[in-house]
Amino acid sequence: MRSILKLTAAFLLLACLTFSCKKNEKSSSTGWEYNSQEWGGFEKLDYEGQSTGPNLVLIEGGTFTMGLTEQDVIFEWNNVPRRVTVSSFYMDETEVANIDYKEYLYWLGRVFGESYPETRAKAVPDTLVWREELAYNEPFVETYFRHPSYDNYPVVGVNWQQANEFCKWRTDRVNEMVLIEKGILNPNPEQKDEDNFNTESYLYNQYQGDVRKNLKDLKTGGERPVKFEDGIMLPSYRLPTEAEWEYAALALIGNQTTEKDERISDRRIYPWNGNTMRWQRRNRDQGKMLANFKRGRGDYMGMAGALNDHAHITAPVRSYVPNDFGLYHMAGNVNEWVLDLYRPMTSLTLRDVENHELNPYRGGKFEQKVLDENGASVEKDSLGRLRYRYVEDDEVADRENYKRGQVYDYLDGDKESEVFYEYGKNTLISDKSRVIKGGSWGDRAFWMSPGARRFKEEDKADRTLGFRCAMTRTGGPTGNDDAGGNNFKVKQKRTKRSFK
Repeated sequence: MRSILKLTAAFLLLACLTFSCKKNEKSSSTGWEYNSQEWGGFEKLDYEGQSTGPNLVLIEGGTFTMGLTEQDVIFEWNNVPRRVTVSSFYMDETEVANIDYKEYLYWLGRVFGESYPETRAKAVPDTLVWREELAYNEPFVETYFRHPSYDNYPVVGVNWQQANEFCKWRTDRVNEMVLIEKGILNPNPEQKDEDNFNTESYLYNQYQGDVRKNLKDLKTGGERPVKFEDGIMLPSYRLPTEAEWEYAALALIGNQTTEKDERISDRRIYPWNGNTMRWQRRNRDQGKMLANFKRGRGDYMGMAGALNDHAHITAPVRSYVPNDFGLYHMAGNVNEWVLDLYRPMTSLTLRDVENHELNPYRGGKFEQKVLDENGASVEKDSLGRLRYRYVEDDEVADRENYKRGQVYDYLDGDKESEVFYEYGKNTLISDKSRVIKGGSWGDRAFWMSPGARRFKEEDKADRTLGFRCAMTRTGGPTGNDDAGGNNFKVKQKRTKRSFK
């Protein structure tokens, strides 16, 4: 009997230590317990790291030489090589396809179609970009975007502004699905007008949704919605910056000598090794084209029976061989919008400015949320989004890190640079000029080089121009297994048919 009592006591002690009597981690500053309602309910998460959103690939950041790797045959001097560092980020494996954009238009019509039909109308691609005076491309006007044959081809005819709106919509749909999969919200296809899931509106308690089960509130003992501090929501989808896009396109990780060396064996002209547009390995693929581009005058796809790139216009978004980051079509198929404003002297003015060697970007127009007198966000707009306003110069006059609300022309077009852009008089560059990268099915090989750059007005579209999305990486640069040490072994996922 006594032995049975001893065993029972031992079992209860073990259970107490394992379950109910387990001590929470304590603050190293105050000694107070984290995650305890008894001690105030301050939460410290056992955070596993940022999850990877749909179609995204982690691009491990680092230093590289940004700029032209080809001869500057047109002598524009608009991308002089200079060394910069790019933080880790995520990039779409593929260009945004027609089927993705049609899903976006369907959602806009379902949610806003009755009250705000103009919202969907503004998002529709310009299919007339296929029309030309001396060519019979009229069938593409009706078929390229609408016909299912082209579902997996890149969407074109989308301007920079439309591409940014797609990124915002995608952010909200992905985060809504995150909450549904975690059992916090129920699916709600009946959303209408401003009563639709928006990430920021949800986080600022301007949208509740069809709640299934909220998180436990350690402060009150009840329940609460997800907060930004929970780390559940993903950062926003957005267009990549020019530096991010160029870094991802080059994929120099494929030329790293070993995992421990800080050496790159070769600098690339294209997203692959070598100086040609053909597959050079001695196997069944030798001699095949590595990108969808225009080989020469009047030659968009080669001869019947021996097509060189198998695409008279665009090609499916998952065709050809991906680069060493696993990204498709970082050269050819369609040019791609990036986030940056175009200025020709960017590289010349920034190459000696240390503060701009990390994540260089031009196009800042700083915003902040519209708040009421109590510091709370005002009522959301008719589309369900929080309201923003641009920062004025006099609001930042006392700051040391920046002095202007809009920095489009900083050191290239402002009074300090003594260079002025008068659109229509001495230049075609304006405050709506956005950088495009990558070359397309209608371009020669020169434009396949990641360092090559051109521009287009942000409200214009083209049949050779599409886009892909990016996302900021929060936390360790090498992924969720980042050990934070110099001896940590990086395991880079490589494709079966690497360009190396």
